[in-house]
Order: sequence, then C-alpha cells, then structure tokens
Amino acid sequence: MGNYRHVFNPASGIAGEFINDREILETVSYAMEHSRDRALMESIIAKAEECRGLTHREAAVLMECSEPDLLDRIYSLARRIKKKLYGNRIVLFAPLYLSDWCINGCIYCPYHAKNRHIPRRKLSQDEIRAEVTALQDMGHKRLAIEAGEDPVHNPIEYILESIGTIYGTHHRNGTIRRVNVNIAATTAENYRRLKDAGIGTYILFQETYNRKNYEKLHPSGPKSDYAWHTEAMDRAMQGGIDDVGIGVLFGLNTWRYDLVGLLMHAEHLEARFGIGPHTISVPRICPADDIDTGDFPDAVPDDIFCRIVAILRLAVPYTGMIISTRESEKVRAKVLELGISQISGGSRTSVGGYADSRGQQHGDCGTGHVTDRGEDADSTAQFDISDRRSLDEVVGWLLDLGHIPSFCTACYREGRTGDRFMSLVKRGKIADCCQPNALMTLMEYLYDYASPLTKEKGLAAIRKELKNIPGDKVRELTAGHLEEIRNGRRDFRF
Repeated sequence: MGNYRHVFNPASGIAGEFINDREILETVSYAMEHSRDRALMESIIAKAEECRGLTHREAAVLMECSEPDLLDRIYSLARRIKKKLYGNRIVLFAPLYLSDWCINGCIYCPYHAKNRHIPRRKLSQDEIRAEVTALQDMGHKRLAIEAGEDPVHNPIEYILESIGTIYGTHHRNGTIRRVNVNIAATTAENYRRLKDAGIGTYILFQETYNRKNYEKLHPSGPKSDYAWHTEAMDRAMQGGIDDVGIGVLFGLNTWRYDLVGLLMHAEHLEARFGIGPHTISVPRICPADDIDTGDFPDAVPDDIFCRIVAILRLAVPYTGMIISTRESEKVRAKVLELGISQISGGSRTSVGGYADSRGQQHGDCGTGHVTDRGEDADSTAQFDISDRRSLDEVVGWLLDLGHIPSFCTACYREGRTGDRFMSLVKRGKIADCCQPNALMTLMEYLYDYASPLTKEKGLAAIRKELKNIPGDKVRELTAGHLEEIRNGRRDFRF
C-alpha cells in the first residue's frame, strides 16, 4: 500500500500522512515549473531574510534557481543567517561505535546481516573505557554512540550500561559531558529509559523518505518497516526526549525528493509537538567495505550538496546542522560558511577504532588471548573517511578559517533543551551563553591537549573574541573563568 492513499497532514502521527508521497511529487513538480519565476524566488528570499524559515515548497523552489545573481543572494543570506544565529562557533564531536552486529539487510551499509567480510565485534565495558580514555586524551567532550540493530548482541540494556560506562570514565582532566545516541528505532518506553540515562540528542537518519525505494534498500530486518522507522521521532518525544536529530543519506534517492521529505519531517515535529528537530545531518553515500557508490546513480555532486546546505539554513534557521568526516576538507570548509554548526574531528568509524589506532591491546572474544588489533582497526568501518586529520589538526584548521572550535555541552547540562533552547535561540539570547562557553571549553582544550602551534593560535583567538562579548558582566566573568582554567580549574559554564 503506497502513500498515494493518504491525505497530507503535517500534524498527523501516521507516517504516510506527514511524509506524503503525493505532496512531495507535487512540490517537486511545482518547483521545477517555477524555476524561472524570478518574482516568486525574490519573495521567498525576502521571507527567508526575516529568519522565519521556509516551507518545504518554498525551499524546493529556491533549489531550482538558475539565476546567478539570485544564487549569490541565497548563498550570501545563508552566510548571514549562520553568522547571526551561531556566530563563528563550530561544535566538535566524535562518533563512538559500540558494535557492528546487525540483523538488518540494508544494502548500502556494510553492517548488513549477509556481509561475511567483516569480523563482527561488540565492545566490552572495559573496551568502552579504553575507547573513551583514548577520546578523552584527544580532547573530546561530546560523543555520538552508534550500534547496529541486534536484540541479542546489542539490547537496550547494553546501550544503557554503555552510556553509564562512558559518563563514569574519567581520565586526567578528561570527561565526556554529553552522550548523543544514534541507534535503531525503538519503543517509547525504551526512549524513556534513554532519557533517564541522561542522553543528549537522540539521532536517527531516515536514509530516504521515498517509501518504495526505502523498502527496496531495506529488504529484511526490523528496519524494513517504513512506518515504524519514520514514526520513531514521535515515540522518542512521547518518551520525553525533546532533542532529536533527523537526516537523510543523500544519494540513496533523488535529492529533490529527500530534501522535501526532510523538511516535511521537521514541519511535522513542529506541528505535532511544538518543537522541530534539534539537529539535521546531511551525510552523502560514500564507499565502504562491500559498498560501491557506482551502484547509486543518485549520488549528489558537490555543487548541489553545497546548495542543499544553504537552503536548509534558510528553511530551518534555528536548527543545528551536522556534517561528518565523510566529507573532504575542501567541502567541509565550504559548508561551514553556509550553515553547518557541528562537525566531527579525528573520527574512527570502526568498532574499537580509537584505542586500536593507538596500538593498545585488547582481549579477543573473552578467551583471554591478547592480540594487537592495530592492523585491522578499519576492518569494521561503517564507511570510508575522507577527512583523516587528527582532532588537533581540525581545531587548528578551524582557527585558521576564523572559527571558534567549541566543546560546549552546557545547554544540555543546564536543562536548556527542547522548547526552552529554541525559545532562547529565536529571541537571540542563546549567544549570551554560547560565546563564553565556547571560549572556556576551547581554553580547556588548549591547556590540556593542544599542540604548541594550535595553542598559540587558540589563545590569540580567545583574546580577540573575548572583546566581542557584549555584556560587561558576562565578559568580566568569562575573563575570570579563563584565568582560573589557565591555573588548573575546569568545567565552568553559563
């Protein structure tokens, strides 16, 4: 049964109604028909200038723009909105892969159940501590945990225990202060348990919103149920998680269809729960163990990808946007200007990849036999990494580009989540917290982990940015906390 039988209703809890196939196709058709309607495009750009966001149909129209001067205005506006709402701050995080055991048949992912090429691996709690220690020694404070869907190897109890282990691992000045979770769709009760465990954002990518293609791409396993997967964010919010992150894997389907679907999903969450997604991720299909991108004819070229990021920033101005190390340094530099507010750095996409890359020793399958897994650290990688620089190199690069690398987790820890967070953002008040917190967490990184060159760059940037904090009292408090960090104290926040 296709979505054609459903009526479009953004506030509905039924997947086929809030992600409506007919509405998407009509939107794509409308946008292409109006690709030369300059007056319409100018009116949409004018609306976007007010930071009120755009509908999925308005965004689709702008994606079809071919007038060079209007395209320049679109990109310029995306840069201005990004600067206005996020300043020059870029939040850093790392993924942590717990297990590659999976019972799904997703044909674009090397973790699929029929893949016999990769050695299946699940981290013990001791191995998780080793991974977290390695990440802390890099300087990370924010993680996104990942695991395949397997109720035997990766039950919710394992995920909850792992979260406790991560938060409970402290090494020197290292602490993980926010654990975001990217695991398979589950029940409202399990989402409540994740909330109680203190997670930050629950993240789940739709992969593609085209139901027909979705079912072809997911021929077996629990993930093959389109409605169950698509309605997961509703259950998460019903379970008390008010920060959720959505995304698609661009290239699995046509970008026109999935961009519209992505924005419809954001509109649905706003219509039904009064709060849209906390973040939107924009990964692109890329090579992996037995995955060839040549098998996906809808792969998105760089110019269209950059335009997607810019249009998303206009359409959902108050939503954070994430890009991973799938993308090259060159592409990441471009999209940072256009709308991206969070990036990963020094990432490993294999199970145990952080400790393994340091040549640490691991027990093998509980037998007591100790082996060096350094040589096959990438053998369980979910996808190939384009940006292989260390976290320190990424931090230095961001500073060279004029950005302020931020390791801030204060909003989550101060309860500024969901509608409270969005209210502060929309009133322009969140920067009163974000800029000082970014500078203080950067100072921690510089004194605890940075190379001498990165430290020199970072301290110069902090001196410059401190002067730009508008409130005298906040600026004075920040300066005092920065001095205390220099003298060995940690974890100040506004």
